[in-house]
Amino acid sequence: MLTNNHVPLKNTYTFLFVVAIIKIVAAYFVELGNDEAYYYSYALAPALNYFDHPPMIAWLIKLTTLNLTGVTDACMRLGPIITSTIASLYIFKTTALIRNQKAGWYAVLLYQASVYGGFMAGWMLLPDAPQAPFWCAALYAMAKLITSANANNNKTWWWLGLCIGAATLSKVHGLYLWGGFGLFILWHKRSWLTNYRLYVSALISLLCTAPILIWNFNNNFISFTFHSKRVVAKVFNSNDLFREIIGEFLYQNPIVFILIIVSIVYFFRKKVLQHHIMLHWLLCMSVPMILIFWYFASYNPIFPHWSGPAYVALIIIAALYVEYKTEVMHPKVTTAALALVGSVLVAAIGFVQFAPRNFGSQEKNNFGEYCPTLDVSGWHNFSMAFNTLKITDQQQGTMQPNSAILINKWFPAAQLEYYTGRLSNTTIIAAGSLEEVHQFAWLNKQRKFNIGQDAYVIVPSNIPMDVELFYSKYFEKIIKPQTIQQIRNGKTVRYFYVWRLKNCTNLSFISSIN
Repeated sequence: MLTNNHVPLKNTYTFLFVVAIIKIVAAYFVELGNDEAYYYSYALAPALNYFDHPPMIAWLIKLTTLNLTGVTDACMRLGPIITSTIASLYIFKTTALIRNQKAGWYAVLLYQASVYGGFMAGWMLLPDAPQAPFWCAALYAMAKLITSANANNNKTWWWLGLCIGAATLSKVHGLYLWGGFGLFILWHKRSWLTNYRLYVSALISLLCTAPILIWNFNNNFISFTFHSKRVVAKVFNSNDLFREIIGEFLYQNPIVFILIIVSIVYFFRKKVLQHHIMLHWLLCMSVPMILIFWYFASYNPIFPHWSGPAYVALIIIAALYVEYKTEVMHPKVTTAALALVGSVLVAAIGFVQFAPRNFGSQEKNNFGEYCPTLDVSGWHNFSMAFNTLKITDQQQGTMQPNSAILINKWFPAAQLEYYTGRLSNTTIIAAGSLEEVHQFAWLNKQRKFNIGQDAYVIVPSNIPMDVELFYSKYFEKIIKPQTIQQIRNGKTVRYFYVWRLKNCTNLSFISSIN
């Protein structure tokens, strides 16, 4: 039996250590996806902020690759694995503070069983990864202030402001932490409004956002303009809202999501929800944020993981419910949730490694389009084949030694930069609009491409484009492409078309920023 006072902390450490090892092993079998590889471009050009996101993800990459001296898929994903572990420990501490260590243990199990917490923010190289530990640390600081008899602890207030600032330096919606906490203060702690520490803490958060503001001031506030277009109200669309809700259901793990609903209903029916101040706080830190994103989804298609951090507080509520209902170390519900996410991960890796066909289009003109396994496979092998082709071209005088690779969209430019450009020592040059190439426009500032220079254009069959239509007026000659096949389990699942563009005559296609 598991008593309230006896939950060895070493069980949590052991569990998180085992999970971390499993994730590291998994990283060797799945290549970086479009988004993950894209953030490598951040690390190549350190800045106060970037087109899409604040700089924390770039700092994390720099840290785990030892300033890009040890770049591998596993090292790139080591950052999320570490931050997920730290986030889990803060979730444990927060839940133990609210209830006990038994509930804290359950909260860790449920967080790692969540597809968002354990996988998207805990394994994939996304801005959510560096945000997670700061988000959870901020929740812990809030919980300490609420449960303490003395709300004048300077260190806790300053730490809270710093954590929210750091969460915002990962993703701007980290500022919601102040929104949710502010709502709770208005509800239960109005006396804090006269506490100067609250405002100093908020000022610390604001100072942390200075890099974001400075960079955007120098770049015409392009980040805010870009993101505002993604959430501005247009026409109500119930289908997009439905997809968002279903997406959140899947991203949180169906078992975890249902458990959250059951927990809230249970506490409401038992009249615990109406009177428990910590439950009120947890709801303030979750429900309004989710409703905000549901509103956005009603008018624009958005991504289900945007609301992911809001579910951390709801997972704590679910853990409190499980603690009320069981005494065993491994309840069936947490075991089932972990088994489900583990099974999906194993199956996904199996498909990526061994599926003898792609799961997308079988048409010649877009072979493999919409197949998710192609996003995370085949890039390394193609890049090695391209390197051989490039060396042969140079030896035969077909292409100049300084030939670049031209891209006109940030995907598949991300993998071409991370795998192909890096492994073949080939410069990537962005061509096209800022909305299409994103951060690669800024990389152009430190790269050279000249009149008379040759270039390659690489077109995966699952991301088709008309090379001759796009580039013919900028080059003297375009040579019909050479085809490189992606083979999996003895079958072709994708083609890479390598075009050779000879003698650039006009540089107006190169992406630039004002």
